[in-house]
Amino acid sequence: MIEYIRGELTELTPALAVLEAAGVGYGLNISLNTYSAIQGKKEVKLYVHESLVTGGRDDNFTFYGFFSKQERELYRLLITVSGVGANTARMILSTLSPAELCNVIANGDERMLKAVKGIGLKTAQRIIVDLRDKIVSSGIATELHVSSEPATAVDASIRDEAVSALTMLGFSPAPSAKVVEGILKSDPSLPVEQVVKLALKQIK
Repeated sequence: MIEYIRGELTELTPALAVLEAAGVGYGLNISLNTYSAIQGKKEVKLYVHESLVTGGRDDNFTFYGFFSKQERELYRLLITVSGVGANTARMILSTLSPAELCNVIANGDERMLKAVKGIGLKTAQRIIVDLRDKIVSSGIATELHVSSEPATAVDASIRDEAVSALTMLGFSPAPSAKVVEGILKSDPSLPVEQVVKLALKQIK
């Protein structure tokens, strides 16, 4: 079992990091939170979750990398929830920071979870019911200094329209969604066109 990999960051995209350690290049699937944390660094340490999918023509062995132990633990908790697979869990952690996710679950904020692509009402409710006690008992909420204040809700229709516009302009959906979420959390009253203009200045 691999606990973490420390090495030179040789390749980086919003979804994948390649670390070279002892002459071996490890490809790790990452979230946007981890991408933001390691962007611009030459040497990084990522905590690893190993996934082995068997069946079909070939077995599939995949590494997932996380900047913090807390993010990895949240990922592992998320994939225990019925209806939440590896890609959905990574999407949740790309849309919400670990602290934000803990806040959302602790406060039963279904709306914030539903704002994540691929999450419907039933899945959002299941995540909250299944994980609310676990994030407290695991100590993650304490480590992340999670408050009991409700997270700021983002207007899903404005967010989706802005992300759609940015996608049509040639930007990738996941990084666009992250930037749009941040803009709307700062000022939820902004109209779509203003959100898009601000996002264009921030997306790299």
